[in-house]
Amino acid sequence: MTDHRPVGVALENRLMSHGIYVLDVQRLSDSGAREDGADDLPDGTGFTLEYETVSDSPGIDSDEVGAVVRTLLDIANEREWTPGRLEVTSLTTDGDVRGHWHVEREWFDALGLEYDDLEFSQRVLETRRTDVATESRSR
Repeated sequence: MTDHRPVGVALENRLMSHGIYVLDVQRLSDSGAREDGADDLPDGTGFTLEYETVSDSPGIDSDEVGAVVRTLLDIANEREWTPGRLEVTSLTTDGDVRGHWHVEREWFDALGLEYDDLEFSQRVLETRRTDVATESRSR
């Protein structure tokens, strides 16, 4: 059965069981700018995602990244859609930035064709940046 809720709502509902609480999801236009709008998803539609997590880890760990990526891929498979660039910000429950990570559109396109799961995961994990640990989220 296909989940017809917007991607942000589907992510929010599914990630809660992993201790990941979605704060904001925005579609990216082809130019990379944020845009709001209907959830009609042509292949390559990208998103920014901001979430908080109850993790004790001061930085972004592989379990956290894996949960988000697997969940997005599950939603994409249900909708027969290929995600575009995913830009992610991870926050503590106090609003402090734990770090950022991303997935390139080309990596989603190549998954299962040019990249196996391990190579895909390594590419994504290499994008983690935790050099902003003192940054606070403006509420």
